[in-house]
Amino acid sequence: MRNQKLKLLSYVVMAYMLLAFTWWALLLFTKNKDVFHAKQGLVKIGMIAEGLVQNQAEFEQMPDYQALQREYKRQEWMIFGEASVFVMTLVAGMWFIHKSYSREVQANQQQRNFLLSITHELKSPIASIRLVLETLIKWDLPKGKTDQLATSALKENERLHQLVENLLLSAKLETAYQPDFEEVDLDALLQNLFAEAIERHPKMKLVYDKKGNLPLMKLDRSGITLLVNNLVGNAAKYSEGPAEIEAHLEANSKYATLTFADRGIGIPDDEKQSVFEKFYRVGSEETRKTKGTGLGLFIVNQIVKAHNGSIQILDNQPQGTVFKIGLGLGNS
Repeated sequence: MRNQKLKLLSYVVMAYMLLAFTWWALLLFTKNKDVFHAKQGLVKIGMIAEGLVQNQAEFEQMPDYQALQREYKRQEWMIFGEASVFVMTLVAGMWFIHKSYSREVQANQQQRNFLLSITHELKSPIASIRLVLETLIKWDLPKGKTDQLATSALKENERLHQLVENLLLSAKLETAYQPDFEEVDLDALLQNLFAEAIERHPKMKLVYDKKGNLPLMKLDRSGITLLVNNLVGNAAKYSEGPAEIEAHLEANSKYATLTFADRGIGIPDDEKQSVFEKFYRVGSEETRKTKGTGLGLFIVNQIVKAHNGSIQILDNQPQGTVFKIGLGLGNS
């Protein structure tokens, strides 16, 4: 509310300055014209008295009149130029204030959404693990049930660990992230990651294929692992039923293209660039049903940048999203 009042006050002050300067500019134009006519009258009277001119037409041909005319036009253009610069400066100032205010509002909203989402994301696995431990302490359960609860607790612990890793990595990515490049068989890495993803999401339908002979690439193995896990996790999270993913790897001598296509709810065109911003999530945390912190695609984009690559978001047909990632084979 306070920022909104300051913004409104700034607009009022600038509007007043604009109106005041417009008034003074018109006044200067009028005064300049009056001075020109006064000087012209004095010079004309002097020339008539000396018998140099007989009428207005003759007077306008005289060098003195033409010099006055040039001076008048020069001053007129000077007033117009200074007025234009001042008006443009005011308009630019109003635009920058509006832009800064909009960014601040958006940042505050994203921060609020992040706090709401991170609170839920942290409380949920902690509560689940606590419930499992309390159950194991209170009750003497059969081994099968104990193993089932322990497995559930481990999954929640892994989810919590992944969340903390994402938070720590997101802080590093903008300041101190240093990719650890090594020679990686990207095809083998993807096969392992997809196999692990299917274990985490047994109902997921994931099809992977490769085209072309892919040499070893200099990649950050942990970064690519996070990239793939985030994209697969998003597909699972934003699918109305069991996720359906088609992954395709294609390579030539200089470039590798990794494509993820899902059948989820898709991303609107006006959100396709915004989703790469830190903490950005479509909608409100108070009404959203899906979990998340708004870090996944930010991390994906930063990892791609660290590999001097590119990423595009396209629409899948008839429904869903396609992530097209390009990676150079000569990363170092």
